[in-house]
Amino acid sequence: MDRRSFLVKSSFFLAGSVLGLNGFSKALAYGEQNNKFPLRPRIALIIDDIGQSISHARRFMKLDCPVTFSILPRLVHSYDLALEIHERGYEIMLHQPMEPWNPEVDPGPGALYVGDETERIEVIMEENISRVPFAAGVNNHMGSKFTACKREISEALRVVEKRGLFFVDSLTSNRSLAYMTAKKFHMPAACRNIFLDNVQSESYVHKQLLKLSRRAQKYGSAIGIGHPFRETANAMRLFLTGVEPSGISFVPVSEILHT
Repeated sequence: MDRRSFLVKSSFFLAGSVLGLNGFSKALAYGEQNNKFPLRPRIALIIDDIGQSISHARRFMKLDCPVTFSILPRLVHSYDLALEIHERGYEIMLHQPMEPWNPEVDPGPGALYVGDETERIEVIMEENISRVPFAAGVNNHMGSKFTACKREISEALRVVEKRGLFFVDSLTSNRSLAYMTAKKFHMPAACRNIFLDNVQSESYVHKQLLKLSRRAQKYGSAIGIGHPFRETANAMRLFLTGVEPSGISFVPVSEILHT
């Protein structure tokens, strides 16, 4: 018996003297179960902005990693890519466009804007979800302004909740109310931890993946968001070849939300 096991069992023997034999036996069984089956740190990788290019999406399907693909609605290849990605066994999300603070930046077709009436928000959300078949969840595309507005983000998330989908706050702004609102609705929800490719450089993305790995080891799980850049795919390929000895599991983002 190693020192760690000795200390764990000794503590449970002490507990047994106080709680009685039955409580002790349950505590010891629990302690041994946790000791034998430690939870491996988990990383979920989301690739945003899918829908414009088939070849860019396929780069990430070739990585042999359970990436979650977040698809923009109403783009030329959005629907067909959703079908292909699902057929290949990957998880899919709707990448819902929302208004940013900068009025000169266009969030794209199917976007939600501050000031939209409830009915419009519901119609747009329902239409976008229907245009991305097999979507299991939603995250925001842009949305630094929209996610900071309580009424509007609440109306959008009510549709997500009604459809039984999960939500990931991309955290494009530190003013975002999206995650907090989703939790109030008792939805499966999470926040992005690290953007992988704010700089389109393989070395930068690799450093961000290492940072994500350290976060997962510290907190048990971590969510990273990247985009369909060649540099991102190459850095992920390099990272994946060396990560196995660290004991990290790569999972669809829903697995982190539902456990």
